[in-house]
Amino acid sequence: NDMTASLRHSHEEVEKRDEALRQAQKMEAVGRLAGGVAHDFNNILTAIKGYGELLTEALEPNDRRRADAEQILKAADRAANLTRQLLAFSRRQIVTPRVLALDRIVRDTEQMLRRLIGEDIELTTTIAQDIGPVRADAGQIEQVLLNLAVNARDAMPQGGTIGIELKNVSIDDGAAEGQRLPLRPGSYVRLSVVDTGCGINPETVAHIFEPFFTTKKEGQGTGLGLAMVYGIVEQAGGAIDIDTEVGRGTTFHVYLPQTTGETESESKPTPTTVARGSETVLLVEDDHVVRTLVANGLRKAGYTVLEAADSAQALEIARARISPIHLLLTDVVMPGMNGRELADRLRPLHRDTRVVFMSGYSDDAILRRGVQTASADFIQKPFSMDALTARIRDVLV
Repeated sequence: NDMTASLRHSHEEVEKRDEALRQAQKMEAVGRLAGGVAHDFNNILTAIKGYGELLTEALEPNDRRRADAEQILKAADRAANLTRQLLAFSRRQIVTPRVLALDRIVRDTEQMLRRLIGEDIELTTTIAQDIGPVRADAGQIEQVLLNLAVNARDAMPQGGTIGIELKNVSIDDGAAEGQRLPLRPGSYVRLSVVDTGCGINPETVAHIFEPFFTTKKEGQGTGLGLAMVYGIVEQAGGAIDIDTEVGRGTTFHVYLPQTTGETESESKPTPTTVARGSETVLLVEDDHVVRTLVANGLRKAGYTVLEAADSAQALEIARARISPIHLLLTDVVMPGMNGRELADRLRPLHRDTRVVFMSGYSDDAILRRGVQTASADFIQKPFSMDALTARIRDVLV
């Protein structure tokens, strides 16, 4: 009997591992699709935002058509938010990881969360002493908190309580979390969002982090909120767990690895005026509409712009040019030679050239290694010309 029970237990463990592997493969496949769609769509949105801004600037403040142009920009921003969610799920979003104090982020967002969830729901926060620092993107962690709080609110239409809890935890191979979650043994910060809502049935739990899966009525949800949370947490090297039962409420546990070092301050706000310059920029972008938009915008800001449709053409221009190329502004994902490889090939020809990568998404293998060089930076598509010129000035100064 003991042997039979042991065999049954082993069989169940193998089945669980196989199911986890199938789920991981499915999520990875959907992630690749989402990343590809978002990359192409962000090129289109860059053009919509850019030409929308030009149209808005060209119209007088009292021109009735200006309101129409501003609506175009608002719609483009909403679409950009959807692609950001897709990229977060697929772990192809460009992030700026810093050493963060999660307790500070929870306290800073607490008032916003109270306004968001409404008066009929009580919000409590329980923060343990000496919460360890983590390395993550501050904006993304705020998105995780926001989405989990909204999810909890929607599970309590008659009101209830949302609890946000922070504590240090240690994971080892023998712990239940260590066996169930893809976490290496070590020290973690656990961010928990607890609700007293309706709970979630097992069938829904199996699909809960998949993009476009939603239990809400049509028009009330995109099904991207929890998918985005899943991708953000994985990209930060952590894991997410769910503890729920119908009628008993739900708890989401987010585990983020602790790190060392001093916590860093937030990034500077993006200026709202065009930062002008007089340097020479080699612009490499395979999308004709985006290339034309960016080239015209940079020339308007005072730059000399050399245009190339791909990396091969860019190298021809670089070889033929004797005078300096102060900056290479290149898309990352292009047919043939990608932007990072182009930057490597350009360096022996023009050693003082700085680099800014443009990207609708980040492929870690391409972008991370390129941006780690001291003379490189990046900007996420879709961007405004104000943001682009500000980034270029930061890099050139």
